[in-house]
Order: sequence, then C-alpha cells, then structure tokens
Amino acid sequence: MILHSCSLISINAACSFRKIPPTIAARGDKFSSKTHKNEQLCASKFCSCGSRRQFIEAAATALLPLLNPSGVSGLPYDSMDMLNKFHPARPDWYEEFYASVMNSSMESYEAEIAGYKSELFDKLRGKAKKVLEIGIGTGPNLKYYAGDIDVQVVGVDPNKKMEKYAQAAAMAAGLPLANFKFMKAVGEAIPLSDGSVDAVVGTLVLCSVKDVDMTLQEVRRVLKPGGIYLFVEHVAAKDGTLLKFWQSVLDPLQQTIADGCHLTRQTRKNISEAGFSDVKLSNALLSNASLINPHVYGIALK
Repeated sequence: MILHSCSLISINAACSFRKIPPTIAARGDKFSSKTHKNEQLCASKFCSCGSRRQFIEAAATALLPLLNPSGVSGLPYDSMDMLNKFHPARPDWYEEFYASVMNSSMESYEAEIAGYKSELFDKLRGKAKKVLEIGIGTGPNLKYYAGDIDVQVVGVDPNKKMEKYAQAAAMAAGLPLANFKFMKAVGEAIPLSDGSVDAVVGTLVLCSVKDVDMTLQEVRRVLKPGGIYLFVEHVAAKDGTLLKFWQSVLDPLQQTIADGCHLTRQTRKNISEAGFSDVKLSNALLSNASLINPHVYGIALK
C-alpha cells in the first residue's frame, strides 16, 4: 500500500503546477510561457500522465478487496490470514462431524446452565441492539434473544459447518435471519470495526482459542464505550484436588478430540486482568459438566 501511495503522489506531482510566487512572476513572461506550454502539453492527447494516474488508481481500487478480504477498513490485520494462523483448515468431514456432535450432544449441559444464562442475558435485553457472539457454534444461545426483534446478532466461528445449525437455531428462536449474520473468523482477529457493537457474548469459547489474552483485547476493541461482555467459561479446578489431577492428565487428549479445548486454563484471571472497567464474576459447579468444571460466569464492562 505504501508503494501504491508513493506512485500516486509522484504522478500527481508530475501533472500539477504550483502557483507562481510573485517574485518569480516579476521576472517576465519567459517562465510563464514555458509553464503555459507544459500545461497545454499535459492537457493534450500526447500526455500519458492522466491515463497513467487513472490506471493506477483503478488498479489500487481493484486490489483493495484482496488486500483486506474481510471488507472492513481500518483493521490492523488481515482477518483471513489470522484465521489460518490461529485455526488452520480442518478436513471438511471433521468440521461437519464436530458440528453435528456439538448440535446433538449438549442438551443436558444446556438444560443445567440455562438458569445462569437467563440471568445474564436478561441484562442485555433492551440495552444491546448489536451483539457479537464469538464461538457461536451451533447457536445454543440464540434462544435467549427471543422476543427482542430489534437486536442484530453477528456470530463468529472458525468452523463454517456450524452456520447451518446456527441459522436453524435462530429460526427456532424466532430471530429473523435478516437479523442474524454468521462470519467465519477467530476470536483473536474479529472482522469488525473498533467500537462497533453494544455487547459481546462468549460461552465456552476461551477454553479453545489459541490466545486468550489476545481474544479478550479484541473483545474490548470492538465494544463501544460502556459496552457489555457476557461470559460463561469453564476453568481449571483447584490445585490439589482429584478433579485437577484428572484435568491435567487428560488435557492433551481433550485438546485433540475437542478441537483445541483446554481443561486447565485460568480464565478467571485472564478476564479479571484484561483491562475492563468493571468485572462481576461468579462461580458455578455443574453436575452434567464432568471434567469441564468449575465454571465462571458474569459480565464485564468496557
């Protein structure tokens, strides 16, 4: 982009003439007549400056979507490059299988966590018109937006196969598809502009991102001042407990079979130290969650 800008500046300079200062104009007509001839030549059909400038400007415009495939200006990164860096492409069969499993195996968990989620989502009702959900998956949270017809929801997930399940969940919840958009991306590089959403929702997502702190900084970046971050996450058990022992033993296997999910992350600490102006955080222990216990849930304000 710098090279393109420099080229445009050079060509614009070649095709423009500065106003003649009075001291130069006083020297006579020799300078003025020479300048006049150059202006006539540049305006004639023999000058290639204009056509060259038009060509480069058109080429630069055509290249912009390729240089910024997310289509969002002002981002400090290429979101597609970041997607490939933090979540390299999986085989189609794996992504489809994982999406199908997530869609059909979380009923008991969602039933038990529903009370906590309802309490949190009630705080968004009427306060957030544009909501971003990171790691939206198959859309289990979309039912909590039911009845709020004005809300616009953007769901981000690196697994494109989740989209059809999330759309079905939106329709089942009565959320118009016109109010729901799915974007393939990672939490470490959210393809939205700074301060563009009223709220960010993340449930069971910080366990599987590659960089927790980077994701939280992206959450803060896209939130408007005073915006809400709503979270439900599982964290490591207390040191010295039997649960923590088994989490440590099975953590590598969990990462392999559960698309990067970690059992031993100290996510409470990450959220508390991410720079939010206020964090209200509570604990929960779920009987249906097995190894992914305990949970932290709450709301943080930008």
